[in-house]
Amino acid sequence: MNAKPNFAPYFGIFRIRLIAGMQYRAAAWAGIATQFFWGGIELLVYAAFYRSGIEPMPYPQLADLVWMRQAFLALVMLWAQDGELLETVSSGNVAYELCRPFSLYSFWFARLLAFRISRTIMRCVPIFVIAFFLPEPYRFHLPPDLTALLLFVPAIVLAALLVVTLSMYIYLLTFITLDSLGSRLIFGVTAEFLMGALIPIPFMPAALQRFLNFLPFRYMADFPFRVYSGSITAGDAVAGIGIQCFWIILLAAGGLWGFHSIQKRIVVQGG
Repeated sequence: MNAKPNFAPYFGIFRIRLIAGMQYRAAAWAGIATQFFWGGIELLVYAAFYRSGIEPMPYPQLADLVWMRQAFLALVMLWAQDGELLETVSSGNVAYELCRPFSLYSFWFARLLAFRISRTIMRCVPIFVIAFFLPEPYRFHLPPDLTALLLFVPAIVLAALLVVTLSMYIYLLTFITLDSLGSRLIFGVTAEFLMGALIPIPFMPAALQRFLNFLPFRYMADFPFRVYSGSITAGDAVAGIGIQCFWIILLAAGGLWGFHSIQKRIVVQGG
């Protein structure tokens, strides 16, 4: 009889890292101040752009997009990685991880998910509260209706899983190169543009917007944030959630295969 899969170790590491990540309150407050400052700068820049008469999307929806991007920065940005895990690979201490009777991919996936969620929980609520009391049109708004809120919840959960799934490829490449800097830069900069973090996707040419619909990056940030603001219709939101699931399954399958393959040929530094 086949033994039932044991998920307890993965839930355990998730809970431990989640609690540990919420201890760094000073860093969280510093991050809140920085992100609030940059969010305000962005809104002022876009306000000047809107005075030209070009409005790719309503300014209140743009304000929601900016504040949500700042509040969920640690959750959706690929350049935000767990430095301890990357150092584990480059230093050779990953040998201790390989001795665990668990799936290395799943163990690290749970740890990285907790890392991102803990940093987000510490920062998002103060940013939302402060931004909610700003004057119009710069303030953060409630969703336009209950449907938008209900669709946003699975969209942001799946976005977090998609970000972690893509992040695992950075760790996979670190096994090969023994240096995470290159993969972090390539993944981080590329994803930041393609997810609409540098330029909102509604501001991009129509042909590029259609192209980005086929890539996973916009479903990590642009999609859930615009679902919340009502910029994306309910029908398109449901279709987008399906696309998120597709990319998570596809990328997770590739990541599991990659980790399994690399562990067969891995050579730990120092012998």
